[in-house]
Amino acid sequence: MASTNPISIGDYSFTILVEPNDPDGYLVTCPALPGVVTQGDTLDEAYEMAHDAIQAYIESLIADGQPIPHDKITMPVRVTIDNDKIAA
Repeated sequence: MASTNPISIGDYSFTILVEPNDPDGYLVTCPALPGVVTQGDTLDEAYEMAHDAIQAYIESLIADGQPIPHDKITMPVRVTIDNDKIAA
């Protein structure tokens, strides 16, 4: 049975993370939408694939009567690991 959560229809904006994918191309994830992972050979293709994946995800949520998550603000933070303290 579908949920009775209200669904807002309109424009949505989500943050995507794009990173180089070995050996080539780009990997894209969307932190606000678990499971949205795609890739492209070029940045343009990766962006288009992300757009399509996010649109399909949102359409699926609407069809299932599920709420659409809010975007998550992401901030890159570097973590340094001291190799001297890692057990071999």
